[in-house]
Amino acid sequence: MSIFSRDLGIDLGTANVVIYAEGKGIVLREPAVVAVDKNTGKVLKVGSAARNMLGRTPGNVVAMRPMRDGVVSDYDLTEKMLTEFFRRIFKYSFVKPRVIVSVPSGVTSIEERAVVQIALEAGARRVYLTQEPLAAALGANLNFEGPDGHMVVDIGGGTTDIGVLTMNGLANASSIKVAGDAFDEAIIRYLRKKHGILIGQNTAEELKITAGCVYERTEPVATQAKGRDFKTGLAKEIMVTSEDLFDALRRPARQITDEILAVLEQTTPELVADIARNGIVLTGGAGQIWGMDKLIAERTGMSCTVADDADSCVAYGCGKSLSWINHMQEGPINIARRRLLKE
Repeated sequence: MSIFSRDLGIDLGTANVVIYAEGKGIVLREPAVVAVDKNTGKVLKVGSAARNMLGRTPGNVVAMRPMRDGVVSDYDLTEKMLTEFFRRIFKYSFVKPRVIVSVPSGVTSIEERAVVQIALEAGARRVYLTQEPLAAALGANLNFEGPDGHMVVDIGGGTTDIGVLTMNGLANASSIKVAGDAFDEAIIRYLRKKHGILIGQNTAEELKITAGCVYERTEPVATQAKGRDFKTGLAKEIMVTSEDLFDALRRPARQITDEILAVLEQTTPELVADIARNGIVLTGGAGQIWGMDKLIAERTGMSCTVADDADSCVAYGCGKSLSWINHMQEGPINIARRRLLKE
């Protein structure tokens, strides 16, 4: 990387941090996990190395996610994590970068200020915020410059952001705290209740990816899960089928589709007609769960497709926003206040 800083677009997600560098593309993709020594407060590992330590640390070390439900839950650890990521990208840079950071559309003004301050302390020169539905739509290559309605549903790790877009803006948006983490927790609860086995979050995520579904599969899939017996405390291994995971994931998936229907109910008839013609676009890691597009299409009666490279759409959208960074408002953008004024 050049000694002269490049502007950055950052998808500061609950599960992963993806950073786009101007002129370079995506330069970093790491889990949003930090391992810290509880006695000294020293950060030991960040990213993939820290994620591998989840549930495997000694008493004086804790591995945790400093982001929760799409926003900052631990200010200091988030700042240290972002500082380390910046250090990896800009090893010899003399100029601090300008950064665009995506935030959920349901973010509060306090949460906005926290993200801005963290990015500044981590090494940014100036910080600009953008809403996740806007960034996801840009990253998915949707053309919403004209008066034509589009809908994007970004299902990330902590939040699901739904946006109706037209004329380079959001006509309607909603954010709920039901997403990838909620799917993982649903799998953990289901297996504990039905099979008497306790599994960790990493195992639940692997099950979700390999055999998870929110729509009945035509050909069932089975995979093994290892954990601890709830009664005896001994090691236990079971076979988990896609039917099991369908039962586990049905409720959070329905909550997401219910919210999509609620957004459509609050959208003007003209824009709903446009969305019916253009279809709904799914982005985000959890949007790739098997059958999510089919479930949304069935509930809404509209076509639904998963965007190419859905994991990276928000980061790509932040990267595209860099081209007009000089015309953006620096610092907090008071999303919560705008939302109240609309109501």
